[in-house]
Amino acid sequence: MKQNLFFALIIVFINSGLAQNEAIKGRVFDADGPVPFVNIYLEHSQTGTATDENGKFILSNLAPGTYTLIASAIGYQPFKKNVTIANGETVTLNLNLITSAQNLNETVVTGTLKAVNRMDSPVPVEVYSPTFLKQNPTPNIFEALQNVNGVRPQINCNVCNTGDIHINGLEGPYTLVLIDGMPIVSGLGTVYGLSGIPNSLIDQIEVVKGPASTLYGSEAVGGLINIITKHTPEAPTFFADSFGSSWGEFNLDIGTKFSLGKKADALIGLNYFKYDTPIDNNNDNFTDLTLQDRISVFQKWNFKRKNARIFSLAGRFFYEDRWGGELQWTPEFRGGDEIYGESIYTRRWEVIGKYQLPVNENVLLSVSYNDHHQNSVYGNVPYLADQRIGFGQLTWDKTLGKHDILLGTALRYNYYDDNTPATANLEGNFADEIWIPSFFLQDEFKINNKHALLGGIRYDYDQRHGSILTPRGAYRYKITDNDIVRFNFGTGFRVVNLFTEDHAALTGSRDVVITEELNPEKSFNFNLNYLKKVYMDNGMYIGLDASLFHTRFSNQILPDYDTNPNQIIYDNLDGSSVSQGVSANLDLVLPSGLKFLLGATYQDVTNKENGNKKQQILTERFSGTWNASYTFRQLNLSVDYTGNIYGPMRLPLLSDLDPRAEYSPTWSIQNIQFTFKGWANFELYTGVKNLLNWTPNRGNPFIIARANDPFDKEVQFDANGEAIATQDNPYALTFDPSYVYGPNQGIRGFLGLRYSIN
Repeated sequence: MKQNLFFALIIVFINSGLAQNEAIKGRVFDADGPVPFVNIYLEHSQTGTATDENGKFILSNLAPGTYTLIASAIGYQPFKKNVTIANGETVTLNLNLITSAQNLNETVVTGTLKAVNRMDSPVPVEVYSPTFLKQNPTPNIFEALQNVNGVRPQINCNVCNTGDIHINGLEGPYTLVLIDGMPIVSGLGTVYGLSGIPNSLIDQIEVVKGPASTLYGSEAVGGLINIITKHTPEAPTFFADSFGSSWGEFNLDIGTKFSLGKKADALIGLNYFKYDTPIDNNNDNFTDLTLQDRISVFQKWNFKRKNARIFSLAGRFFYEDRWGGELQWTPEFRGGDEIYGESIYTRRWEVIGKYQLPVNENVLLSVSYNDHHQNSVYGNVPYLADQRIGFGQLTWDKTLGKHDILLGTALRYNYYDDNTPATANLEGNFADEIWIPSFFLQDEFKINNKHALLGGIRYDYDQRHGSILTPRGAYRYKITDNDIVRFNFGTGFRVVNLFTEDHAALTGSRDVVITEELNPEKSFNFNLNYLKKVYMDNGMYIGLDASLFHTRFSNQILPDYDTNPNQIIYDNLDGSSVSQGVSANLDLVLPSGLKFLLGATYQDVTNKENGNKKQQILTERFSGTWNASYTFRQLNLSVDYTGNIYGPMRLPLLSDLDPRAEYSPTWSIQNIQFTFKGWANFELYTGVKNLLNWTPNRGNPFIIARANDPFDKEVQFDANGEAIATQDNPYALTFDPSYVYGPNQGIRGFLGLRYSIN
């Protein structure tokens, strides 16, 4: 009897102890790792806690049953999950919070020249964060944009590898690139200025597709990219990011911030990139990748003023020495006709300033200035150029009832001088120097919480072309807080300088022919956009951003490679040019933590002249991008799989006998990266780029025409100057590196290390 009583007491004691062990524990993560100080509680109860500095939490002393667990923190979408606890059970969970970037509530400034919530903006703006850039580490912004849907970095020369950015199939000069809202990168800088901006200093990249000339003037015809640098107080105290590749590339980003008394904070960053190992995997005796030695220094100051008024000043210095060409080329052959090489020395500096006037109204003065010097030779053809661009803008932001008004005036100074016919007349060389004053007005009328209208108009006076008006309009319909429809329409204009924009005009043996005085290009655009976001109780998130776009050009200027294979002919198109299509992004976060960003674009970009309709050269019909990410929490290991795919493009052939393919194949660049975050302040990352080892020479007998005779010394010509087919030249070709649509750089591994102190 005593023994039975003893065992009964033991059983009761054990059961009591087990009941006290019933609990819910786990960790909370976002895309960058554990999240501290997250509120964790059970719905309709007094039971709650917060995560510690490592994102861990525990809710103990619970009774068996089913609970609704809620996790919430500022900047994150609330997380709900139903949890069932059995008798004596401890449930372990890993919770993945959706950050504000996926919440689509970022503040954007590019669409309307003022800071607004992205969901409230009548102009659709795509936003890409530093996390997006880290998923495929690159040494410059040019390469970083390769996984943005509808945006394609286009390499324009097989030899020097310079390039530009295409948006919705439109050529690079139609894309305006801004730094902190200022038109710093344009003209000569479009070709080289996208390199050397330290990725570690970037806070976000905003992309607007379609004309934005009403606010930004010429060059914003196809769209714009605004690179926004970090606000100094929010930047890490110190950061460093360095990686190298199996091809011998080396990249270093390093920076720090400091305070100067109580009135000023400074952020300074340095980017250095070097590649000096000639590689020729396609066996044409030309470098597959241009050799580069580049340094860029960036500094930004923020000054503290009364009433939190804005005063900031930033500057950047950039120097690059790059060359590509025959493997045996050395600097002593620069400019000669023995060994072919394309050598470019670029020196550039920029300043940007913003100052909010000390008045009761919100009046902001923005200024920028850049000086770009280029000393380059393409074989034995020198190209020496100087460009200076000054920009000043004064804006008044005023709210009157339901009207949000922006009134502004701008003054742009352009100076350009080179050694080409672009700046020459019968009397000799003269610099192209012009002042362009502008006035613009924008009014956003919020009818109610669901409906808003935006109207704007800009007036520019260009002494070469007279008065230019560019109106635009937009309508936003907020069906619900998670369903937005936007309709935008507007016009754009662009004044062309061929020699600063089109590399084909400077390299190869084709003659440049300008048949008439070129008039400004004009465009009309409309864009219908639908944005939808869905949050589910289990933590799943679905975001859809889809657009239908149409742009029609008049006076468009495109290089004509078809009329005469030995010439590049430039004139205003006597007809129409259209870019139209549909584009969509799908953002998907699964409860398991697996994340996808998928994008697809189908576009029809055609030119019609004299009844003939042709697909625009070097423009794909369809494209796709993807980013897939997953974190193995127990291993502190993240995996990122990124890639893109492009449909066939029409390519520039030299003659009817040219054996190279008239259209490119469907091609894809794919990458994988592994990132280890198990050490405090450190991230170690490694991976493989171009997993498929794809290069454009596949299926082609050669890429560079007459690579064995780059100065055409053995080419025979007829009386009209056209190449003749001979035994040595059976296809009647001349030297030409413009047959290029993708990178020649094949598969390679990379290894990098990041370090930061917050």
